[in-house]
Amino acid sequence: MVEHPGGVRVDGLPAALSDPDRLRAVAATGLMDTGPEEVFDDLASLAARITGAGRAFVTLVDADRSFWKSSIGVDLPDLADRQGPLSASYCPFVVGTADAFVVDDAARDPRTAHHPATHPMHIGAWAGQPLLDADGHVLGTLCVIDDDPRPWSDADIATLATLARSVSAEINLRQALTTARHAHRRSADLARTLQAGLLPDALRTVPGLEAAASYLPASRRDRADIEVGGDFYDLFPTHGDNWGAVMGDVCGKGVQAAQLSSMARHTLRADATDTRSPAVLLKRLHDAMVAQGADRFLTCAYAAFHLTDQGVVGTLALGGHPPALIRRTDGAVEQLGEPGTVLGVLPEPHVHLTDVPFTLAPGDLLLLYTDGAIEARPRTGTAPREAVARFEEADLARALVDTRGLDAVATVAHLDAVLEAQHGGRPSDDTALLALRAASDGPAR
Repeated sequence: MVEHPGGVRVDGLPAALSDPDRLRAVAATGLMDTGPEEVFDDLASLAARITGAGRAFVTLVDADRSFWKSSIGVDLPDLADRQGPLSASYCPFVVGTADAFVVDDAARDPRTAHHPATHPMHIGAWAGQPLLDADGHVLGTLCVIDDDPRPWSDADIATLATLARSVSAEINLRQALTTARHAHRRSADLARTLQAGLLPDALRTVPGLEAAASYLPASRRDRADIEVGGDFYDLFPTHGDNWGAVMGDVCGKGVQAAQLSSMARHTLRADATDTRSPAVLLKRLHDAMVAQGADRFLTCAYAAFHLTDQGVVGTLALGGHPPALIRRTDGAVEQLGEPGTVLGVLPEPHVHLTDVPFTLAPGDLLLLYTDGAIEARPRTGTAPREAVARFEEADLARALVDTRGLDAVATVAHLDAVLEAQHGGRPSDDTALLALRAASDGPAR
């Protein structure tokens, strides 16, 4: 029996379903009784594909019914068919606990064996994660269902949690941007918060590696707000002792750019577990974008690596992205990567992506960056453009030479200061930096 901390209603369902604040939050989404949308279908499809489930749903839950905003694996063209009573849904388990609910064998699990939904809906196995608003109210679930019993792996549950956060972020992004249109004075803070939601809260700790990153959004002197950009970066474990580092830049700004950057980041994370080739991984992302009919493109640099007693051994591929830079311990700086095709534009056979191996000895540093770092220049009204030339790749390389001996954090701070001197703190394009330095004492054992 699942415990419901807030008690139960007279019908035996969790009292949390009738919480007025939660119901207001569900209504505020504006998604109840609305038709399917590509962004939610894409995330639900990704959940079904990665977990191998036959069905996947994005579900909104009010006090009386569950509504399927997205329904993958079940054809429901009429809105009237995309809903049902809560008594015939597993979603109340999630709403009642505000946590994941996982069943490997629904017909045998005592929590669901006699549930009204188990046999009519042919539920063999069910796994769901909560969808949350910005205040933590449970709006509904992202769930996957199989007709037959099956064990859900830890990776399945973690992936479902990540995609549920993406669905929640999309909902919250829409609400926040709607609010921003009516409150321009608050839009800068909102946009920065939304942008931060597309980036990791903190870089993962990798034994034997120093990591540091920075992000500065573009700004306009004639506006009080900023637009949500498409720059993104990430550092994450892939399989075994292997890691992935990514830096990407989506064309354009706004909600669509943010959606694409979120999709790219999560797709790379999901697919990185079964390939060691960055070029193959970027090709899969390209194919996913083309299949979804993305109307924007992106550039991306992806490095797959592992640590040894001698430092870092890895491989890097570029999808239309500026080359990475390596700073050696003697201060020498070299470019890394073969130019590759921009992702999401050209059909086969015009996509060319190349894996390039690299090594970092203890003290060596790898720098990934977006093109804002090599296009820095004064904004109109800050200084005559002819007075200071545009900051280019050679300038960034020289600035990196000047960081000889610095750790990753200090290196990023120095580069940020150099770029600020160029654009006066008001960059014309989003700028992201990610520095990875092999620790001088090698990896921890």
